[in-house]
Amino acid sequence: MQITETLAEPLRREFTIVVDVKDLDDRLTGRVAEMQPKIHLKGFRPGKAPVSYLKKAYRKSLMGEIVNDAINKSSEQVLKDKALKPATTPRVDFVNAIENVIEGKADLEFTMKVDLMPDFTLANLSSLKAERLVADVEDDAVDEALGRLADSQKVYTDKGEGAVAEKGDVINIDFKGTIDGEAFEGGASEGFDLTLGSGAFVPGFEDQLIGTKAGDERTVKVTFPENYGAAKLAGKPAEFAIKVNAVKAASPVALDDELAKKLGLESLDVLKERVRDQLKSDYSRTSRTHMKRRILDALDESHSFDLPTGMVDAEFDNIWKQVEAELKREGASPEDEGKTEDEMKAEYRAIAERRVRLGLVLAKIGEQNAITIGQEEVNRALAARARQFPGQEKQVIEFYASNPQAMAEIRVPLFEDKVIDFLGELMEVKDRKVSREILFLDPDEATEKLKEAEPAEDAKPAKKAKAKDETKPKAKSEEKKAKGEEKPKTRKKKE
Repeated sequence: MQITETLAEPLRREFTIVVDVKDLDDRLTGRVAEMQPKIHLKGFRPGKAPVSYLKKAYRKSLMGEIVNDAINKSSEQVLKDKALKPATTPRVDFVNAIENVIEGKADLEFTMKVDLMPDFTLANLSSLKAERLVADVEDDAVDEALGRLADSQKVYTDKGEGAVAEKGDVINIDFKGTIDGEAFEGGASEGFDLTLGSGAFVPGFEDQLIGTKAGDERTVKVTFPENYGAAKLAGKPAEFAIKVNAVKAASPVALDDELAKKLGLESLDVLKERVRDQLKSDYSRTSRTHMKRRILDALDESHSFDLPTGMVDAEFDNIWKQVEAELKREGASPEDEGKTEDEMKAEYRAIAERRVRLGLVLAKIGEQNAITIGQEEVNRALAARARQFPGQEKQVIEFYASNPQAMAEIRVPLFEDKVIDFLGELMEVKDRKVSREILFLDPDEATEKLKEAEPAEDAKPAKKAKAKDETKPKAKSEEKKAKGEEKPKTRKKKE
């Protein structure tokens, strides 16, 4: 085997590797010799067919496996001899036509390109700071949740002949929408129950149906919002032909012990406590989301090192495929976002770089602090994923068990969360009390809202002089804005 290094960069190596045709032929001879005693061919005694004959007969079926084995072993040998730590699976390109190699007419010659793991030093993690947004579960939030729960138990009954539809009523309708006289996808339905005042349809649609009666037919005219999700409909005027089939009113549901019993609980007090506990759990999970984001921001801001190009390319390709699919689904283009395709790609590449950088940092933190994921944790997460597909649990588990890449989708988030929990204990994490409205905003939006609420610098009260014995250093100024944990503001989909 001949190895020639053709490129030596800090995070990339390229090699040309040649495996002599005679070496491949010797491997084929050895493989056939192993098979010979078990082969029964017409015209030969069992196990006595000549090796030369068997090589011709089985060359094509065996050489593919032999070539793959030669590539894998020679690649592993290069990595071992050069003490290289690959960041991704090495990429192989054949120099000689593979057909000639299989037929024994040419050496196996290929190039191996490998991206290397960067060597970097972790920041002083205990000196990093992060913020966790928290909010109290107020009584009005509990009351609102109880109200929604009571609403979900409402029973709607027909108001009777001649009764008019009012806000809060449910009308059963058939509708067909057109734009410039042409029907459009998703613009028609029959027997649809619409709650008037719910805001489920385009603004102005429901208002025009207040006062209708069963049997009425009406034309509703609306204009789709400029920011409507389907770009083909955005900003366009439309007409809907409506037929009202029925008008139904809700029977009020009292917040009392009977409602609690209907839901399987002893009393209204117990129901209230259950609702409060559920809200606390929801608030806590959301607080952790904000904390995680701020921890990742702190890690990103405190680490700067070159990244393996192959890892960034792979991450970007994955992101961009999702973006293209979303744009296609919405019938939109980068120009609809006010950007060129190159500008949008640049933004998403920055996100890919951030993800790769943080992935490497989190992996190193886990490695240096012996943070691992046990099989029991993986099994619990896999069982939870399988329960999302009732009746197909066995097939789901078998799919993940036989698909390493899919299993990584289970294991990686578990590892990441474990490292974040570790950092939450190690770093200085301060709670910041906010309203529930702020708490449930996207992390970027929450940051912007909090900045807007802060008094201007010249309006802030003068700081008190420090006590003489105070030796703590000044706190860092406000954290910089995230560098791309989420997608750009134009598209709100999470990563």
